[in-house]
Amino acid sequence: MGAPDMLMEALVQAIPNWDSAIIGFNQGTLGVLFGLFFAALLVRSVTMVIIEKVFAKFSIENEIAKDAIKDSRGALGTAAGAALFLLISADLALSSTTGGAAVMPTAAARWLPSIAELTIYVSVVLWAFHLVPIVHSIVAALDDDDELDGSEKTLISALESVLRFLIVVFGALFIAGALGFDLTALVAGLGISGLALALAAKDSISNIFGAISVLLDRPFRVGDWVIVGGVEGEVIEINLRTTLLRTSIDTIVTVPNAGLVNKSIENYGKRRWRRYQPTFHLDLDSDPDMVSKFCVGILEIVEQHDKTTKKDGSYANVASLGTQSIDVACNLYWDITSGKEERETRDIFLLDIMRLAKELDLRFFEPRVRRQIDQ
Repeated sequence: MGAPDMLMEALVQAIPNWDSAIIGFNQGTLGVLFGLFFAALLVRSVTMVIIEKVFAKFSIENEIAKDAIKDSRGALGTAAGAALFLLISADLALSSTTGGAAVMPTAAARWLPSIAELTIYVSVVLWAFHLVPIVHSIVAALDDDDELDGSEKTLISALESVLRFLIVVFGALFIAGALGFDLTALVAGLGISGLALALAAKDSISNIFGAISVLLDRPFRVGDWVIVGGVEGEVIEINLRTTLLRTSIDTIVTVPNAGLVNKSIENYGKRRWRRYQPTFHLDLDSDPDMVSKFCVGILEIVEQHDKTTKKDGSYANVASLGTQSIDVACNLYWDITSGKEERETRDIFLLDIMRLAKELDLRFFEPRVRRQIDQ
């Protein structure tokens, strides 16, 4: 007889009148079971306090994480208490079936450990469910700008959905095992059903996994201007099944996420700089010296602008003398990150060019004016 068995025998026999029979139990077994029940409650309370103190040391500031930990500690404490109950009740059941000091009905010897095991699995599933919102806290902690955009919120939603699905599936298998179901037949049945469901919903599943791939790899974010499979537009929303693009003519194109995995994506929002190549058409009667000063003045505007980059690659030169105008070609680069900022910067730049032309008494070519002069 091992030390745990001897200890169990001693506990049972330590109860006064331990061998007195009560509804199929002897008094010693009932006393140990009642004591075990209160010990499990004590373990649950201690576990909850320990979890709270352990996580308090990490100085967690995210309210969602705090609430998730607070809501989950009860379930984990219950699992710890049920584990203690399972350990002792299994020894009691073994003592009862092998002719030891413990005496209990056969049904109780069979079901008490099973109920404790079931309680553990259910509690662990609930604990995992309560912890799922921590995904939000993890994504927020990894975010660079401390502000979750639409794609990151969609990523959180997708990950939480997948985690809940996995928790339900594996939790159901463990709970079914604790209830005495044949897991081999159950898994085989789930396999056939799962195959049928997968075939019926393969497009939806592909879109969901496509969304997860897009959200993890981040080839684009909400607000980026992209070209996907010939469709060009601004990403306005990333959902589990589809991604929505708003085109330049203000229409919305729905792109299935499954296709995004296999298509090349050109993302203008990922540009390190933005090239701008305007051409200014000056009147043919313009003074050549003023045109030269105009080119030099454009370069000065570019060099002094706080949004320009790669200034060594910038230029402003007379590109051609046409039949109607003098064409001044420019090349410059802007260090900007959004379409709105690009439009605002271009507006400031072009107005500066207008002021420069006015200072040098230069006129831009206007076909209607030329025709009036010719007439």
